[in-house]
Amino acid sequence: MAKSKKAKKIKKTTKKVKKTTKKVKKTTKKVKKTTKKVKKTTKKVKKTSKKKKIQEKIKCKDCGNEFKGSELIGGYCKECQSKLELIDEKISCSECGKLFDENELKEGLCKDCQIKIQKEDIKEDSEKGIIDFILDETIKSYEKAKIEPGEAVGIVAAQSIGEPGTQMTLKTFHYAGAAEFNVTLGLPRLIEIVDARRNPSTPMMVVYLDEKSRFDKENAKQIAQNVELTRIENIATAIEIDLATMQIIIKVNEEYIKGKNLRIEDIIDKLIKLKKGDITAKGNIIFLKPKVDQLDKIQKLIEKVRDYPIKGLKGVKRVIIRKDQELGELIIYTDGTNLQNALQVSGVDRVRTRSNHVREIAQTLGIEACREAIIREGMELLEEQGLDVDIRHIMLVADLMTRNGSIRQIGRHGISGKKSSVLARASFEVTVKHLIEASIKGAEEPLKGITENVIVGQIIPLGTGSIDLLIGRKK
Repeated sequence: MAKSKKAKKIKKTTKKVKKTTKKVKKTTKKVKKTTKKVKKTTKKVKKTSKKKKIQEKIKCKDCGNEFKGSELIGGYCKECQSKLELIDEKISCSECGKLFDENELKEGLCKDCQIKIQKEDIKEDSEKGIIDFILDETIKSYEKAKIEPGEAVGIVAAQSIGEPGTQMTLKTFHYAGAAEFNVTLGLPRLIEIVDARRNPSTPMMVVYLDEKSRFDKENAKQIAQNVELTRIENIATAIEIDLATMQIIIKVNEEYIKGKNLRIEDIIDKLIKLKKGDITAKGNIIFLKPKVDQLDKIQKLIEKVRDYPIKGLKGVKRVIIRKDQELGELIIYTDGTNLQNALQVSGVDRVRTRSNHVREIAQTLGIEACREAIIREGMELLEEQGLDVDIRHIMLVADLMTRNGSIRQIGRHGISGKKSSVLARASFEVTVKHLIEASIKGAEEPLKGITENVIVGQIIPLGTGSIDLLIGRKK
């Protein structure tokens, strides 16, 4: 019994121990929870303390550095405050925005900006002044150039060209070089232009080259050879008749034909086109066996052979290549003219190439080009002589010479001799002839021109005479 009681007590104590261990475990859990809470609270406390510390420091408004509230004055640190005091004392330039002392500025501008604005003002004033001057001069010249209705523009043009024309001398322009030639200028050239001569005394061309050749000497030389006329007599050292065989013997200068880029074969091909006999060659000698046996006919044939062209343009005797000082390009000047064929030569600038033969220009390029050529030739001629003649006088002459679509001279065989008025034609030249022809044809005289009205003593249709007034008309 005693053992059973002890066993029961042991069981009770073990139960109590178990209960107490459970309670201990619960309390340890609670302790752990509380420690966790304590840690969290400590962290929160640390964060709040840091925030308080951060909140205690304030950023400077200018430099952005952090300072204690006591270290700042009006939100600025001491350094920034001193800078602001200096800035407050200085004034900014209204143009560039830079800071300067008050005494360094004038009307709110620094010296540099003042100079800059002054220069701009001067530039604007000068530009305005130049433009105003040009406009004034243009208006003045326009007003000066205007003519009144009924003005005798033809008489004024004739006087303006004729008066300085009397001071012109017989001058010739000399082109220096290996092949020298002269160009007629002065009064004889002026007469040639207004007479529209079919054969000018010194015809010439100014041949401009294209972009590839104008600065290349070799190309320019090649084009010049293609322009300059080369005959048989130029390439031959001798042209003889062999009386034994009745043949024409042509001894070719080999060095000369090399310089002209020719071969013996090229010369033979050209002579075959002559169709005057059989042609053979041996070395640099060409034999031509004529179809005729008579000596006098063979001698005539020799003259034809001498003048027979091998290369180049008909009418172009010599050429000179000169470098233009202003343009810096090579230009070919020719003694003689053949504009139509010159424009077809490879390497020639067709737009700028020109001739001094006005009739040839009319045939090749048309009447408008001829008119421009008359104006250009006339103005260049007068300017070369140092005479200042208004271009409109020359333009009036050119318009009169070309107005019907073909070029006419100013003379009895042209404009003056083909007037509609009988008395005007008779007053110029060959009076009797014109009067007889008019009387045979029964021509009438309308008396509309100047000359015929002067002859009969009437008011001429010029100035006030060109106006009819109606006086005292009733309304």
